[in-house]
Amino acid sequence: MHNPQINNLARLWAIYKEEETKAMKNRREIEDHLAKILEINPAHEGTVVLDTDKFEIKVQTRMARKVDTDLLQEIAAEHGMSNHLTDLFRWKADLDMKAWKAASPDITSVLSQAVTTTAGRPSFSITKEEI
Repeated sequence: MHNPQINNLARLWAIYKEEETKAMKNRREIEDHLAKILEINPAHEGTVVLDTDKFEIKVQTRMARKVDTDLLQEIAAEHGMSNHLTDLFRWKADLDMKAWKAASPDITSVLSQAVTTTAGRPSFSITKEEI
C-alpha cells in the first residue's frame, strides 16, 4: 500500500521513538550519577530531599516484593495464620486468557459478570523495510 501520509507518520514515529529511547537512557544515566553523588543506598527504603539554589531533588527508593501465593498459603495454614492473609496481603485475580477461552461458555458467561473489559492503548512497532 502506497500512502504518503502513512509513510510520513511511520517515519516520524520511528524518529520520535529513537529520540525517546535516547532520552530515557540519558535520563537514567543522570539519575545514576545523582544517586552516586548523593550516596543513595538502593537497599534502604525512604525519601531523600536535596534543596539546591535552583532545584528541589527528591529521590525515593523502594524495595520490590513478590509473593509466592501458594507457598504463603501453605506456610500460613501450617502455622494457623490463614486468618491474617486478607489483612496483610491484597489478592489480585488475573485472567488466564488461554484457559478462559477454552472454558465452557456455561462457566465464563456466569463469571464474566465479575470481569470488566476495557480497550487498552494500541501498541505499535514500526520497522523500516530494507529495499
